[in-house]
Amino acid sequence: MIDKLQSHYGFTKTPFGRALAPQMLHRHGAHAEAVARIGWCVTERALGVITGEVGAGKTVAVRAALAELDQSRSTIIYLGNPAVGARGLYHGIVTALGAVPRFHKAALIPQTTDLLAAEEHERGRHVTIVIDEAHLLAADQLEELRLLTNAELDSHSPFAALLIGQPTLRRRIKLGTFAALDQRIALRYAMTGMTDAETAGRPRRHTVQRRRDHPDPPGLPRPAPGGEQPGDPGPRRRLRIKQSDRRRIQRPSRRHRGHDRVTATTTR
Repeated sequence: MIDKLQSHYGFTKTPFGRALAPQMLHRHGAHAEAVARIGWCVTERALGVITGEVGAGKTVAVRAALAELDQSRSTIIYLGNPAVGARGLYHGIVTALGAVPRFHKAALIPQTTDLLAAEEHERGRHVTIVIDEAHLLAADQLEELRLLTNAELDSHSPFAALLIGQPTLRRRIKLGTFAALDQRIALRYAMTGMTDAETAGRPRRHTVQRRRDHPDPPGLPRPAPGGEQPGDPGPRRRLRIKQSDRRRIQRPSRRHRGHDRVTATTTR
């Protein structure tokens, strides 16, 4: 049934899916602002916090911002499940950098810092660590993340870090126990919802994207620019055609009028 509906309406895929390319995303105001701020945070190797309500588009904005990076010189480490403990953070970073994590935490921490430094200085790559659902991070995990940003006597950060979470993350970081982490945050952005006009534009954009590479289905032609159908002569041309048809019906041609006179004379 779904396949028939897609074929009838000319959709190559079901609209409003999650598997969208970054250039196909609906870039409303808050989304564009988040993408620009995330790009700056990554360039500056800073620590950023992006918060918003459920469904505000936080992860989508991060994906769009990271897609604009030079992939040949960027290393993206995405940690989507923070419920792995403090050791799990180090384990995830080491694994993403292509090494085998050491067993003891005392050896795992220097291994992580050495790999991050080597990725920057030896390979010339820019590391970005993205932690999704960061409002679920435990206190020790937040502290370990802050300590990772220390490099070269606290004068340099070997990577950029993005904490993506719900508004509770922003309130937690403001607590006195996280004062040192709060001081290091260079970017804070709370995503808002779409306006009425932006909400109305989203279904139009997604349906157009899904029909862009599909031929017109039979019996359902696409409207041409200006609201006219393909092959339509246009309103002015249609009016001229109607007027000429009306004159042709009401006034026969001279040839026909002469033929009528000859026929009438012959009859008499």
